[in-house]
Amino acid sequence: MSGAHRDDPERGPGDRATVERLLAGDREAFAALVDKHNDTMLRVARAMLPSRGVAEEVVQETWLAILKGLSRFEGRSSLKTWMFRILTNRARTRARREGRTTPMSAMGKEEEPLDADRFDTRGMWRNPPDAWDGTPEKLAVDKEIGSQIEAAIETLPERQRMVLVLRDVKGWSSPEVCNVMEISETNQRVLLHRARAKVRSVLARYLEGRS
Repeated sequence: MSGAHRDDPERGPGDRATVERLLAGDREAFAALVDKHNDTMLRVARAMLPSRGVAEEVVQETWLAILKGLSRFEGRSSLKTWMFRILTNRARTRARREGRTTPMSAMGKEEEPLDADRFDTRGMWRNPPDAWDGTPEKLAVDKEIGSQIEAAIETLPERQRMVLVLRDVKGWSSPEVCNVMEISETNQRVLLHRARAKVRSVLARYLEGRS
């Protein structure tokens, strides 16, 4: 795959220490790992699978597979990348059974045009909506905006949603996303660009409707 062998910024000596603790049966180490990554795993699985219930099953299966496969972890990638590749492989397999999957060859090949009147070629607003200032209803509006953003993310195509969640919601770096999704930097950039533009478009329409 195009992104399979790039440098992994997460790889480090801490991974080996964590693996050794897990192999020794350290429950606290495992609980910490689950606490750190389970939510992101669920978001990624949910982007690839038809329902939250199925995504939760795949995440549970992934944790079992991680525990069973720890002795084979060689450290050529970071522990996080290794775990998330197990997740995405299992999610793809389950998606095929559920009748929902996107071929790897289609990743990054998004054909729908950007809203040229609203955004420039970087996916940035040409004419931003009016900003909300420090009014008494600001907190309520912020909560509503958050709900609108979450709803917009849920409507994105699978690969766009995965990249946006990992980059903008979970704060992953571009190399990390490319490593886990096994895509090129160019494809990652295209997917993120499209996803951000769509979410911004939804948010702009929402804010303009309130003005």
